Amino acid sequence: MSAVSHQLNRIFRQILTPLVLPAVVSLCASTMAFAAPPLPGAIFTTDSTCTGVNLNIYGSKDAVYLDGGPAHPGAAGLPDGCYCVRITEPNGTVLGSSTAIGTLNPRPVCVANGEFAACYQLAALLIKTSDGSAGYDDTSNPGGEYKVWVSNEETFLNSSTKTDNFKVKVGDKPPTGTICVAKFYDANADGIHNKDELALIWKVNLLDSINLDRFTPQCLILDPDTYTVSEYGPVEGNWLPTTATSVVCPLVNGTTMNVEFGNVCLGAGGGLTLGFWSNKNGQALTGADDLGMLVKLNLRNVDGSNFDPTACTPFRTWLLSATAVNMAYMLSAQLAAMELNVFNAKVNGAVNAVMAEANASLGANGCTIAAGAVRSYQEALKNALDRANNNLTFVQSTPCSYTFAD
Repeated sequence: MSAVSHQLNRIFRQILTPLVLPAVVSLCASTMAFAAPPLPGAIFTTDSTCTGVNLNIYGSKDAVYLDGGPAHPGAAGLPDGCYCVRITEPNGTVLGSSTAIGTLNPRPVCVANGEFAACYQLAALLIKTSDGSAGYDDTSNPGGEYKVWVSNEETFLNSSTKTDNFKVKVGDKPPTGTICVAKFYDANADGIHNKDELALIWKVNLLDSINLDRFTPQCLILDPDTYTVSEYGPVEGNWLPTTATSVVCPLVNGTTMNVEFGNVCLGAGGGLTLGFWSNKNGQALTGADDLGMLVKLNLRNVDGSNFDPTACTPFRTWLLSATAVNMAYMLSAQLAAMELNVFNAKVNGAVNAVMAEANASLGANGCTIAAGAVRSYQEALKNALDRANNNLTFVQSTPCSYTFAD
């Protein structure tokens, strides 16, 4: 990695506490206009005790039961009514269906008040594709993997269907391991789950040959294998991860692996712009003590010389004239505005690390006209401070709202 890449990465980590570059999300208007809304709620397989959503591997096909409801506490459940069911290979090849010819009840699974009316034994609901007898055919998948579908219409359209995957390993006690996944609000953006930081209900995915979506906190009993555990990004674009968003877990029989994901959300933090500090309101707040503070900084003019403001009028002119022809000049203007924000208690000191790095760079490089590593470095600092001065990118002390595309 180049020296400038290291510098930019360090800036990003420091900026993470108070500010980040905003995500750009593009949406297809035509798809949004015509796609049917997805079916809410969730389904999952369980055993005959029907007590949890943490099972994924079973000793026989008869041991697999179906349950469902809200995806997590507070979420909407499946709409009330009765549903079709089928079992397929992971690739969609049908192994058994409640809608097959000869089935007594094509919609055997019913939902009341968002919850399944019962916990259903899958083998008792279906007709085999191969010979029309009760149950479902064996998968040809070498990992023993199956996919269950629950739909409110008989063609199992994606928007009308919920799915879940499971494995069958014939034997009295198949080997298993456990992966526990948690999510926390990383209020200080340090990538560590501190004891006072809130746990979040967050959508995650576990993938080997199988593909499981669950909501944290969650511990799943799984077939020993190498899993990739990933967090979903929310619909809202003001969230940023503070840890890796995907973790590889080589799960061994009899072991438990723990995965934690951290996030912060961004919003207002009191930043005021260059325009404010150059207008009459900002000028009214800029006294001798403010100017004395600014003189101590490594502020630069367009030609790279030092700028030491001794009065409000020349400071106002300097702010309004700032351009990025010399990146050090534009960085100086953004730094001056943020220093005034902090000095006047408009913004807390969470931006101190970014300001210190900007000031140090200006002290070492006062004229950055030519393209290169130093100019790129100062531009990244300038952009970060600009967004903060525009009150866009401050880490919030408590979680913002979030949702996930179903």
